[in-house]
Amino acid sequence: MDWNSRRLTAILENALVEDRATRDATSYACIDPNQRATATIISKQDCILAGIGCVARILDVYAALDGAVTAHYEVTTHPEIFDGVRLHKGQSVAVIRHNARVILSCERVILNFLQRMSGIATLTRKFVEAVSGTKARILDTRKTAPGLRVIDKNAVRCGGGQNHRLDLSDGVLIKNNHIALAGGIVPALEHAIRNRRGSQIIEVEVRTLEELELALAHGGEAILLDNMSVDDVRCAVELCSQTGGQRGSRHIPVECSGGIRLENVRAYAETGVDFISVGLLTHSPQAVDMSMRVVPA
Repeated sequence: MDWNSRRLTAILENALVEDRATRDATSYACIDPNQRATATIISKQDCILAGIGCVARILDVYAALDGAVTAHYEVTTHPEIFDGVRLHKGQSVAVIRHNARVILSCERVILNFLQRMSGIATLTRKFVEAVSGTKARILDTRKTAPGLRVIDKNAVRCGGGQNHRLDLSDGVLIKNNHIALAGGIVPALEHAIRNRRGSQIIEVEVRTLEELELALAHGGEAILLDNMSVDDVRCAVELCSQTGGQRGSRHIPVECSGGIRLENVRAYAETGVDFISVGLLTHSPQAVDMSMRVVPA
């Protein structure tokens, strides 16, 4: 992940500005401006790490905002610490050596990103492990924190999942509301086939086997099975396989979503679906417990 990109720099800058990090009243009042410190970031629980690259970049962005910060800093990590690695409770994530005021002013922003991203990665890894041995791949959705989509989706990849659409321009996915406004699955597909840009695959959401048959008969190229039972998903996978064969052995990707939890994801994976999209990876992650211990250098 390129933390130096303009998009990510803007996200980090907004987080520092939101916290008024360059106007830290407490650190200004209590800490000598020349004091140096050493800060150790520690994971207080087992987790999958994500976002380690943000630490140094946040310090750089803070310096750009402050203008007066010139003190040299170091961020060191063990060679075995990187995004996607499994951390154990009490394990050191990174060590920062910098001006004490700067460390304290950036502490919460650094931890917020690490904790959220690692929480998403940890939850994603649980789902990935739950479907191990099947063909199913775990996908995220667009149910991300406003303004943090690129962050959230990178965390999913750190956990071993894959990204669905990054945004609305990233593929054609005909959902229930599109179908309702277009007058049904058939006219929605006809419009999409006529108006799509380039070679975008047309995926259509269906809720019943009857809707699936309509979608397949009128040009649906990928299928999203929404809130269907395990038995119906199994039937749908077979129907898509048969239709693909009739189209000249072209495989029709099948995705299922809705009501997917750790307790039932394995059952859905064993139906033979290609993808399982899980909204709670990014809309309901539990942040990993991390802390920063700061001592005089």
